[in-house]
Amino acid sequence: MGKILYLECNAGISGDMTAAALLDLGADEQVLRKALASLPLTGYEIQIGRVLKSGIDCCSFEVLLDQEHENHDHDMQYLHGNDSSYKYEHRHGQEQVYSAQGTCEHHLEHEHDLEHEHDLEHEHDLEHEHHHGHDHDYHHEHPSDDVQESHHEHAHDHHHEHPSDHDHREGHTHDGAHAHHHAHRSMAEITQIIHQGQMTERARELALKIFDILARSEAKAHALPPEKVHFHEVGAVDSIVDIVAAAVCLDNLDISDVIVPKLCEGKGTVRCQHGVLPIPVPAVANIMSAYALPVEFIDVQGEFVTPTGAAIVAAVRTSDKLPKTVRIDKIGLGAGKRTYERPSILRAMLLTDAHRQRDTIYKLESNIDDSTGEELGYVMGQLLKAGARDVHYHPVFMKKNRPGWQLNVICSESDIDVLQEIIFRETTTIGIRRIEMERAVLTRDFTQVNTKYGEVRVKVCDMGGEKRYYPEYDSVAAICEQKGLSYREVYQETVRACRAE
Repeated sequence: MGKILYLECNAGISGDMTAAALLDLGADEQVLRKALASLPLTGYEIQIGRVLKSGIDCCSFEVLLDQEHENHDHDMQYLHGNDSSYKYEHRHGQEQVYSAQGTCEHHLEHEHDLEHEHDLEHEHDLEHEHHHGHDHDYHHEHPSDDVQESHHEHAHDHHHEHPSDHDHREGHTHDGAHAHHHAHRSMAEITQIIHQGQMTERARELALKIFDILARSEAKAHALPPEKVHFHEVGAVDSIVDIVAAAVCLDNLDISDVIVPKLCEGKGTVRCQHGVLPIPVPAVANIMSAYALPVEFIDVQGEFVTPTGAAIVAAVRTSDKLPKTVRIDKIGLGAGKRTYERPSILRAMLLTDAHRQRDTIYKLESNIDDSTGEELGYVMGQLLKAGARDVHYHPVFMKKNRPGWQLNVICSESDIDVLQEIIFRETTTIGIRRIEMERAVLTRDFTQVNTKYGEVRVKVCDMGGEKRYYPEYDSVAAICEQKGLSYREVYQETVRACRAE
């Protein structure tokens, strides 16, 4: 049975924050690195480490882009600075960004090839989507202060690719500025990249689902069909890495239920490569609306929810309500890369509902009055071998007051067909009743315990923090036969050894 994940998004959520929090919960870093290394992508490397955010120890997941792919979005003054610090000029289809220090960056403007959308061209440019929110450009954080945080989600340039764009994408420079690569990737190309990665099918399907949500939100923002959305190469690299990382970690932790009561978003505006956008940016607002995500707008200037973060929540959230009482099994803290009044920390928790797990099982039931005891004994063994969780009989009086037996088989849904076939084949019954049942079970685990008689396999259950130990019958019986000891003696010695550990 999968685990319950609670995401506390009081400081927002982004792709890298999610990956970091899940790694802090115990997701296997080597499994993640292997999956990311198998993707046909270049121009980046992964850095995973520890940082302090407002004095709190957190995990950090960072995508370090090479110089060719590096962008302008790590500068907090650029993202949220006063207009007096930056000037914009639009000349010949390109945007020049002049910083207060006099440096100049270039970002190609969006052009539509739809004739009737000519008047909307500038508006769509302003709705340029950014995707790697609380990310990157950190190496060390001093305990007493948050570092200047970076973020690449503003590197998305999602738009329909006009043929003339090819003339501008490669090596365009001005006044000695660094030439940026402006290739784009379609959703089909990104899908192919994810399919080539080495990961489980569950992780792959989740990654594709998240990207599909993101692409549809961008398509709506730009009045384009989803298949026409193109991701700027910088944004695509960051997006693919973050989304695959989140999907692989969720799968590795065996997460089945995700509780997100609300998202917290700031206010004001944020500067992107093509203009200044209101918070939440269009892609985030579209996802919040389409998936009915609860959101609280906090009285803090800044962007806290990125498109990737919103898409991850939309893809995995199964509930917005916490159980009445829970046990917190583990806590993970993921650090964002921005410096705001409210520290960018995503807290993730693995929970158990009221010290119990709930699942669904099935009971197969049949009344039999004309099979022999030998047949019924044999069928019990066959059913247990085939995966039945339990098999038992009890006596019943049937029609015409004939004595008989009721066969009861407890099983998982996946085993029903096989077990029913055995019952029909090995008994005289002509009908089987099937009942779906919900059960409450204690959290359990198995371990090997060393005793003075040898090693014994033990089932360990948790009842409100109290450990209960149940030595396995076959393991105890094997020692009894080998040592010539009584079952009770070995059983009790095993429980004593468990408690001593």
